[in-house]
Amino acid sequence: MAGDKDTLISMGFDPARVEWALKATGNRGLQPAMDHILENEGQAVPDPGSVSESSSSARKDNMDVDDDEDAEALKSLGAAAGNIEAKCSQCGKIFRNTALAQFHAEKSGHDQFEESTEEIKPLTEEEKKQKLAELRQKMSEKRARQAVEDAKEQKASEALRRKAGKDMIKIKEELKLKQAQQEAEQRKRDKIEDAKAKAAIKAQIEADKKARNEKFAREKAIRDGLPIPGDSSTSTPAVAAAAAPGKAPITSGVAGKDYSETRLQIRMSTGGQPYTTTLSSEACKS
Repeated sequence: MAGDKDTLISMGFDPARVEWALKATGNRGLQPAMDHILENEGQAVPDPGSVSESSSSARKDNMDVDDDEDAEALKSLGAAAGNIEAKCSQCGKIFRNTALAQFHAEKSGHDQFEESTEEIKPLTEEEKKQKLAELRQKMSEKRARQAVEDAKEQKASEALRRKAGKDMIKIKEELKLKQAQQEAEQRKRDKIEDAKAKAAIKAQIEADKKARNEKFAREKAIRDGLPIPGDSSTSTPAVAAAAAPGKAPITSGVAGKDYSETRLQIRMSTGGQPYTTTLSSEACKS
């Protein structure tokens, strides 16, 4: 882009900065190069080998109609005297070549052009300085508007980030509360199960105690020759008679009969096998 380079140099910019700007903006034209130069006025010019196209320059490549007009104005600052090749019949703008006229038609939608042989009058130094000052002011205003837009986008992004953070905190709190409720319910169930288990153990202890007491009572009754508690079969006729002294003895209703032998059985108070023997009736009489 020798034409853009010459134009920028003729405007008074340092050739090294012009080279840097054109390379950094990917040779996209005067407007991006001009923006780059103005934005980096206070910085040292880097080594040309380390310069690469920046993302900000790529973003500024999407020029609107105003940027197109700025580019044309920049070109006019470094233009020499000559003839105008095309003129828009609808808006009256003049263009130095058909490429610019075609670009204007795509941007504005105008489709009526005519050839022109008007001579371009070169700008004086005062006019160039004035025009450059106007362009600097316009570009500064654009950068300020862009800074405002960037600040709004950053603020919106920060608001979204904070909202997402609050939503995440709320979700964590809800999960924590739910977990606490589940733990409380589990503790309640565990307490009920513990109470049931303790009741069952207590009932078993009482049953074992009662069984031991009953066993001790039976063993004591056997040692003392007393009726075993809870066992009705151990009661003797003599004991029953002693329990009801006023009652007459119960007879079987069978007539008496003489027997030649008598069977005698002796039970020991300590338990064990009873002693049994048979005696003659005569021996009993003697």
